Amino acid sequence: MRRLLLALLLLSIPILMVGCNSNSDESTDGNDIGNPDAEQLLAANKDADIFSTIDVVYKNAENVSWINELDLSLGDKYFEITKQSTTPEEFESGTASKLPVGTKIYNLAKENGPILIAVVKGKKIPYLGMIEG
Repeated sequence: MRRLLLALLLLSIPILMVGCNSNSDESTDGNDIGNPDAEQLLAANKDADIFSTIDVVYKNAENVSWINELDLSLGDKYFEITKQSTTPEEFESGTASKLPVGTKIYNLAKENGPILIAVVKGKKIPYLGMIEG
């Protein structure tokens, strides 16, 4: 009897592991899972002030109170805006909806999560990464 229970227990572990694994790239309810992209953000607000990096879209966070309470000292240069567009299909890394081409984007001197700083005419503008999860 003891061996039978042990065998059943050992056989049930892989079944439970497979059943609990939700490591799927596709959602079964029709909703996408992952970071929002430029198309989603511009569909929600056609005037959104955003820019895109390789894997994250950043949104203007000038009016986010907790971000304005942070030390926004500039760190290393991260990259530069190379294209301006409000057409979602044209968005790629370096594309911005409002920031002018040539705008330099910096990391924060102190790590404070997914925040980057754009410098436009000497003004520091915080942008928050739109990261799900």
